[in-house]
Amino acid sequence: MIERILHIWSAGGWVMWPLLALALMMFFTAVRLWRNLAARQYRRLPEETWKLWVRKPEKGEGEVGEIIRYALEEARSTRDINSRFAEVTALTLPPIDRQLQLLGTFVAAAPLVGLLGTVFGMLVTFQALAAGGGGGKVTEAMAAGISQALFPPEVGLCIALPGLVFIQVIRRQRRELEAFLAHLESYAVQWFRTKAVCPQAAPAATTAAPGGDRAESPAALSATPVAA
Repeated sequence: MIERILHIWSAGGWVMWPLLALALMMFFTAVRLWRNLAARQYRRLPEETWKLWVRKPEKGEGEVGEIIRYALEEARSTRDINSRFAEVTALTLPPIDRQLQLLGTFVAAAPLVGLLGTVFGMLVTFQALAAGGGGGKVTEAMAAGISQALFPPEVGLCIALPGLVFIQVIRRQRRELEAFLAHLESYAVQWFRTKAVCPQAAPAATTAAPGGDRAESPAALSATPVAA
């Protein structure tokens, strides 16, 4: 099998070497980006845990804990929280998008390099026909030209198809990360607003009841957050 692969590879001509370089760069970029996204903390973090970290940022751990502390500590308004989450998103997603663009370039270039091999293979075939004569030399030259014309596009397609699968998987992981950041931001803003409302609702939390007892007002109960 190895000898057959080497024979096919050598029959494709010099274009096979650029295809090999493209394949190595494409798979290295795809696997590195896929592993980076798959190892993100949010993928294995329960929702109850990071919601607790939003309510108590000092307990946060890892990447998500750092994001929560950066967004909430010393925040004076919801605008501050939104701007800080925008900074986190701007630092997190664009590098992934650049790697995806690079990966897409490799995937698109592989079939084109294969077509370049087809052109050179056809040139070799036509040169053999133009040389004329007979015997086995012309036949061998034509066979070599046909091999150079057929093998490179086949290899280019074999490289591009797995690359397309990688791109779709990584795009899905990227959308999941973006959705998590948006969900985290939304919950953090809601919790900040709840904390801001509580001090104002505290004076009205109790009203005098007959007999000297104190009873909680319905408005205060509706404004008081439920303890986690």
